[in-house]
Amino acid sequence: MSKYGSGFVDDPAGFTIRIEGADLNTALPGDTVRVLYHPGQKRAGGGKELERKGFVETVLSRARIQFVGTIKHDEVAGLYLLSPDDRRVYKDIIIVGTTKPTVGHKALVEMTQWKNPRMSPEGRILQILGKKGEHETEMAAVSLSHGFSSIFSPEAEREAREHEKNFTQTLQRELGWRRDFRNVPTVTIDPVDAKDFDDALSVRTLADGTTEVGIHIADVAFFVTPGSHLDKEATGRATSVYLVDRTIPMLPEALSNNICSLMPNEERLAFSTVAILTPNAQVKKVWFGRTVIRSQKRFSYEEAEAVLKVSGDGTFVEKLTILNDLAKKLRAERIKHGSVVFDKPEVKIVLDEKNRAIGVQVKTLGDSNRLVEEFMLLANRLVAEYIGKQKTFKAFVYRVHDLPNNEKIEMLGVFLRGMGYDFGGGKKRVSASDINALFSAIHGRDEESLIQTAALRSMAKAIYSTKNIGHFGLGFEYYTHFTSPIRRYPDTLVHRLLDRHLKGLPLASGELAVLESQARHSSEREQQAAEAERESVRFKQLEYMHGKVGQIFEGVISGMTDWGIFVEEKETKTEGMIRLSAMASDYYQFNEKTYSLTGSRTKKKFCLGDVIKVKLVRVDLETRELDWEMITK
Repeated sequence: MSKYGSGFVDDPAGFTIRIEGADLNTALPGDTVRVLYHPGQKRAGGGKELERKGFVETVLSRARIQFVGTIKHDEVAGLYLLSPDDRRVYKDIIIVGTTKPTVGHKALVEMTQWKNPRMSPEGRILQILGKKGEHETEMAAVSLSHGFSSIFSPEAEREAREHEKNFTQTLQRELGWRRDFRNVPTVTIDPVDAKDFDDALSVRTLADGTTEVGIHIADVAFFVTPGSHLDKEATGRATSVYLVDRTIPMLPEALSNNICSLMPNEERLAFSTVAILTPNAQVKKVWFGRTVIRSQKRFSYEEAEAVLKVSGDGTFVEKLTILNDLAKKLRAERIKHGSVVFDKPEVKIVLDEKNRAIGVQVKTLGDSNRLVEEFMLLANRLVAEYIGKQKTFKAFVYRVHDLPNNEKIEMLGVFLRGMGYDFGGGKKRVSASDINALFSAIHGRDEESLIQTAALRSMAKAIYSTKNIGHFGLGFEYYTHFTSPIRRYPDTLVHRLLDRHLKGLPLASGELAVLESQARHSSEREQQAAEAERESVRFKQLEYMHGKVGQIFEGVISGMTDWGIFVEEKETKTEGMIRLSAMASDYYQFNEKTYSLTGSRTKKKFCLGDVIKVKLVRVDLETRELDWEMITK
């Protein structure tokens, strides 16, 4: 769905079917529908058109029936309505079964029926979230609108507490057969505010000059067993969600923040990949299995960075230096063999004690971030290679990334040529080296963030699948997710599958189809979580800018349309629009081929990547819109 009232369906033949608003027949974003073409249009072939028109005959299944929005009152009809936050939901929902809800408050409503497309659907209130615009209300609205709740089922909470209560006895029992790493130097490196520590690294130098690196991952699969209430919760959620001020975990805190978390100076159960590396970071030998570990030190990324510069805790200088040296060699080898290097900075919102936005920071990656990244990539790759190269064990969950779509790459080329960059030398198929060369050329320039974002959008999305097609972005033939089972359900599935293979246990009939369904669901939930995270950041960016109306900023032109120019403010990365209707001094025409706007009278030209001065004229927290005004002098 678009927010302008039309819908789109992908035809299996490769066409896009456009559904006008009058033909939606109650269909909403993500619904599975049966579509008929309008008369006179062929189903496939027969011309160069890539878009057909059709209408929804029936809705086969709903993607969701719960919606978040603001309560309003229709005094003429005497009805209370929910105006959905998701602007693609094109009808208000009539609230039934509730007396006089508070106008201006946000609520979670479940749609109960919608039979007539000319009428509004009906729904009942499940939860009142609070007054719109308030921090707690908006954060709850963001998470619930994407289907993530901070409340677990009583049964799952009970199971988690039982595991927590019995952990000491469980640990003693497991010590009898697991490989013991408790006395091997082991550390965790995570964000300063992290509570769920998925991974730890151990390191020791062997007599032959090689280095043993243990990549120890929380043994979530030991506690979250198939068919349990914990497993049902984890399956449905599929991922944790990280909003600006909170984490909505995939698992109850008794697991995620306690007995599964690899906290310092605590004995914990792990599933480990132990690699013997040569001085050149070549993998000489690898072992997979269940272990018991004890992390001796918990580092934040900033603390680890200080140690690597020999200004921090001297006890671990040698160990972290060894890991860092190996990580740099792993990274260089990865890039050499076709891995795309995305070092795009992230935005971090600074909040005060009342959760009000008081600043926006841009986080950059240091050696400590890359150190952890490289060893997680190594473990993920080694596990996937081990399973993928087996001839008898076919069921697995891979993390795959398809080749870039030719049409999107051509569009990216047009976009880049409009900014003065030659991309790929006119080749039909671009390579990772082409993308890396582009990133090298734009490094440190004003348009760097803009071009990185455009390049990322032109590439396929990485997804989970039982069918291995490799990972283009990383340049790996085999890849999976093994290293974050506290916050990603596919990692738990991978742990189970690896354990079964190590034990020689066969798969049941029909299990592959179940795995594929779980992989597809996890990919969808991952996308929903990413959207929720972006929305929470966007709200707090606008909240921060709200008190700065009238101030002058420097920004980079990040997009163009027939009706306006998108500008991203350089310091906070907050994007807003200059509406062409407000640029009354001239009439500007948009050139799609060069991605530029040119004034008919003054011949003044604006291009993507241009740095301009703008004045903030409007911030609307409800619609999440921000308007700039061009400063021409």
